[in-house]
Amino acid sequence: MTQKSPLAITMGDASGIGPEITVKCIAAGARAVVYGSARVMQDAVARYAPALALRVIATPDEAELATGTLEVIDAAPMAALPPVGEISAASGQAAYDSILAAIEAAKAGRIAGIVTAPIHKEALSRAGIGYPGHTEMLADHGGAARVAMMLANDDIRTVLVTIHMSLRHAIEAADFGAQMAAIRLAHEGGQALGIAKPRVAVAGLNPHAGEGGLFGDEEITIIRPAIEAARAEGIDASGPWPGDTVFMQARKGAFDVVVAQYHDQGLIPVKYLGLEKGVNITLGLPFVRTSPDHGTAFDIAGRGIADPESLVTAMDYAARLAAARGTS
Repeated sequence: MTQKSPLAITMGDASGIGPEITVKCIAAGARAVVYGSARVMQDAVARYAPALALRVIATPDEAELATGTLEVIDAAPMAALPPVGEISAASGQAAYDSILAAIEAAKAGRIAGIVTAPIHKEALSRAGIGYPGHTEMLADHGGAARVAMMLANDDIRTVLVTIHMSLRHAIEAADFGAQMAAIRLAHEGGQALGIAKPRVAVAGLNPHAGEGGLFGDEEITIIRPAIEAARAEGIDASGPWPGDTVFMQARKGAFDVVVAQYHDQGLIPVKYLGLEKGVNITLGLPFVRTSPDHGTAFDIAGRGIADPESLVTAMDYAARLAAARGTS
């Protein structure tokens, strides 16, 4: 991968706000190649950023990244524009095809990293695609043995032990191996963001971190042994800490990264502080991937009022991470 390798944005679900925030992000000065439908992106430029010129290119190597120009690789040709603000199998398929094309380019070293606009899980399902989200696609197609989600904003960073599954299954999946993988990735993720020795706080699974076994023993039998094993590897890990206070302590500066046991335990604190500054980073991949911390927003799609700030922030994080890897 050369230092001229561009970042890439995947357009997301074409029926949502992905195309809109993508063109607004490029219009605001972001330098990236777009993977998606040329037809959809041309329509989005006309609607939301008519001052932009649109240029269809075949490969990232052709990108000029000129100010005022959106360069798109037609990775998901669509015969017609999809419905706006509705679940569409065609949009689900196009989003998936765009992501896979970007992954292949990243693995080949032709792009410095991927920033993904939001996708819709039900649209994927209607297209016959069995993935519940980006993270699982990236893990399967990106060549990673184990990945984790890091959600970050200006105040806190959190890494998830389990991701998109029912709470019942998440409890079963949060075993010793999953704890170790998340703690290690939290440590590596903190270092990638420039923290030499990240302080990793591990949240408990049960109320009050189990209260010494009164409310469950997972903290004693699984989580604490994983923390001790991580510390033996030289990781500054601590806990298990009660899930209802650990994020407050992290926000005050006591910790650099919090390992959360399940999806909502980790995402609610980040999203409460504001979607516009939240970024999703996939750890464990051989390339950089970030995304905004919000969904497809079908309720406002097509109205021209979607805020691109979270996507702009995701671009900023991707650029920092790619620079740290020496890939851009």
